[in-house]
Amino acid sequence: MFNLSNVRIADVKNEVQAGFVVAVSMIPEAVGFSLVAGLSPIVGLHTAFIIGLVTALFGGKPGMVSGAAGSIV
Repeated sequence: MFNLSNVRIADVKNEVQAGFVVAVSMIPEAVGFSLVAGLSPIVGLHTAFIIGLVTALFGGKPGMVSGAAGSIV
């Protein structure tokens, strides 16, 4: 179980920075996959946001990356 007493401020800063970098790098990927599927780019952005939100709330393991994959197309 996640224990907040073990969390350090430096770790939180690093985690937020890593999350921001991953979120920004997902933008062109989500837009590209939505265009390949013949959908509006905003649909890809909404879908990428929902995938991230669901993964953050309900699961995930350390080191796991959730998002669109080229093998789906």
